[in-house]
Amino acid sequence: MTLTTLLAFAALSIGLAATPGPNMLYLISRTLTQGKRAGLVSLIGCQAGSTVIMLGAAIGVTAALLAIPYAYDVLRLGGAAYLAWLAWQSVRPGGQPLFAPRPMAVEPDAKLFATGMATALLNPKVALFYVAVLPPFMDPAAGSLFWQGLALGGIQIGVALVFDAALILGAGGVAAFLTGRPVWMAVQRWVMGAALGFLALMLAIDSRR
Repeated sequence: MTLTTLLAFAALSIGLAATPGPNMLYLISRTLTQGKRAGLVSLIGCQAGSTVIMLGAAIGVTAALLAIPYAYDVLRLGGAAYLAWLAWQSVRPGGQPLFAPRPMAVEPDAKLFATGMATALLNPKVALFYVAVLPPFMDPAAGSLFWQGLALGGIQIGVALVFDAALILGAGGVAAFLTGRPVWMAVQRWVMGAALGFLALMLAIDSRR
């Protein structure tokens, strides 16, 4: 894999991390309810769950690309459709405010970790990303597809870890800032939707194989 490919995948991983989903909603709610430490413990659990999904996807995607004709194109178009769906989720009217407080009971660390892991394991956003978006960045000519999958998955998990940790540490301040500034929230949603839509288009027209 080239540096350009890795950077492009990292940029796409940032887009995934910045798109609201079950993991992000849980982490923000937990942080606002129980504090930053609880949010970080929950984050470790979430990333443990994502790692399990990534390992399974790396094995499954590798097998599919090697054994099934046209699997690349099927997965590529599926990934484009998934990114387009994420773009719509970012801009659709009536979406629930990301930083709206959601009351949650105080939990011990072990339960925070377990709940975070379960949230990630049951999160369709993470699973679909690995199955639909990972394959177009894998190249049989560059070596083992399995190890490429692990490398790309590691980038995604690293990006998510840094992004979510920063979000947790700044959740209180961001929530206070956005509560009285709905225009900023709208701008963030439309910028993210446009970026994801562009990535969906680029993936759909990719014909390098």
